[in-house]
Amino acid sequence: MMKENTIKIFEQSFINNWELPALSDYNTKKTQTYGDFARNTARLHLLFKKIGIMPGDRIALIGKNTPSWVNVFIATITYGAVIVPILQEFNPHDAQHIINHSESKMLFVSNSIWENLDFDGMKNIESVISLDSHELLAQKDGKEVDKALAEIDAGMQRAYPGGFGPGDVRYPEVPNDRLMVINYTSGTTGYSKGVMISGNNLSGNIVYGINSQLHRRGTRCVSFLPLAHAYGCAFDMLAPLAVGAHITLLGRIPSPKILVKAMNEVKPNLVICVPLVLEKIYSKMIVPMISKGMLRWALAVPGLDKKIYEQIRKKLVEAFGGEFEEVIVGGAPFNAEVEEFLYKIKFPFTVGYGMTECAPLVSHTPWREFVLHSAGRVLPGIMECKILSDDPENVPGEICVRGENVMMGYFHNTEATDKVLADDGWLHTGDMGTLSADGTVFIRGRLKTMLLSANGQNIYPEEIEAKLNNMLYVNESLVVDRGGKLVALVYPDYDAMDQAGVTRDQLPAHMETVRAELNKLVAPYERIAKVEIMANEFEKTPKRSIKRFMYK
Repeated sequence: MMKENTIKIFEQSFINNWELPALSDYNTKKTQTYGDFARNTARLHLLFKKIGIMPGDRIALIGKNTPSWVNVFIATITYGAVIVPILQEFNPHDAQHIINHSESKMLFVSNSIWENLDFDGMKNIESVISLDSHELLAQKDGKEVDKALAEIDAGMQRAYPGGFGPGDVRYPEVPNDRLMVINYTSGTTGYSKGVMISGNNLSGNIVYGINSQLHRRGTRCVSFLPLAHAYGCAFDMLAPLAVGAHITLLGRIPSPKILVKAMNEVKPNLVICVPLVLEKIYSKMIVPMISKGMLRWALAVPGLDKKIYEQIRKKLVEAFGGEFEEVIVGGAPFNAEVEEFLYKIKFPFTVGYGMTECAPLVSHTPWREFVLHSAGRVLPGIMECKILSDDPENVPGEICVRGENVMMGYFHNTEATDKVLADDGWLHTGDMGTLSADGTVFIRGRLKTMLLSANGQNIYPEEIEAKLNNMLYVNESLVVDRGGKLVALVYPDYDAMDQAGVTRDQLPAHMETVRAELNKLVAPYERIAKVEIMANEFEKTPKRSIKRFMYK
């Protein structure tokens, strides 16, 4: 058990950083100080008490990243209730299922999302409040939440007649072993599971962030990953708020152009992102630059290539604001070509590994110590790792982890919990990989997606797909087994084709060329027998992962 208590970490931070900026909304340009944030937290605590919210009650939260969203999250856990953050990308049916499955008693929601939900179908919800206007959207018969909302200002004056100050920040004793968050996975295998995250799980991630100085008092960060997802939640919200950093909320993942503009305005000291962000910037900014005739020729000249790479690195660093220590990449597999290029030009990035079930972090290494194609070292003193293999350093096996960050289990789903969480605390991640002697993790792919060749070789389709996705006119792909032969399902880059004047009739012949080129890059047992062209984009989870189970 971590000695640092999650609730007390925030209590102390709000007191110590009272005058510092805490949250800024990039779109409205409005800023809350830590004092403002603590005051808003106290207002919500009064509301919860007035309407009968009890410690342990569940409160659902769904909407884009805004200061109101963050206020509700922190106010809920510091009250002793349980927050249920729901990705706004979930379709209304799935969102409603999560609200019901979690037995949430109260809902905070954006107006645009609320329009598509059915209040009558929410079994336990007693009241619904708008994240946009803070007004009551619905309440069950006999409830007086509207009256409680109207009386909050008067209630604050009665409770704090001299005004709310740092000395009034006193949160209840909530032990770290208590449930604080139920975070629903996005269902790549067909359905969502409610991951039960304790205060200890949160503390393990937060304390690692503090000790690693990922964020520090007065530093800046730009938050654009979904805060309802464990990765963004821990390192774009919880860790910064724990130390007095300043968070600027973009609302959602923007286009590369808007992101670069925001980065140059805020100048963050740390950048947390998913591979897709760097991959888009690479394809939009870097590939067109290094593909031009003269520059392409210059890169082949020893000595000259070094200077060109330095200039590209400089431009890329400037694109992210120019003042960051490192870019941490996580949340999905990283395209090997992009990773190798960034490593070659010495761009300050590192790759971490985690999962919702670990809230989320398992491994991370500062960029100066990063090993190419790795996912960092297992967090020292917080997590431990083992590989289910006779030769863990060389032969891939399932990655198992144990430690402070490992979840309590799946909410109302002991069967699923028992499948992945052993009695001795080891969590079966479902990922395949190797582990070096110094604790560095190398991930090969998912156990469930691993294919077996006719001669018994393990095939990791993600590795083939990464190579295929780098090829001309390939937008995304999926490698599947059809009757003992590997088939690549390809969704073409129709925009790039149109710009190049490539017609749909020419596409099959082009894809046959792609297949031949790909088969030169892979092992004999990984060769693709056929390419099937997809007319429509693959079905995705809210986290934008392909629903692989639909294409078996």
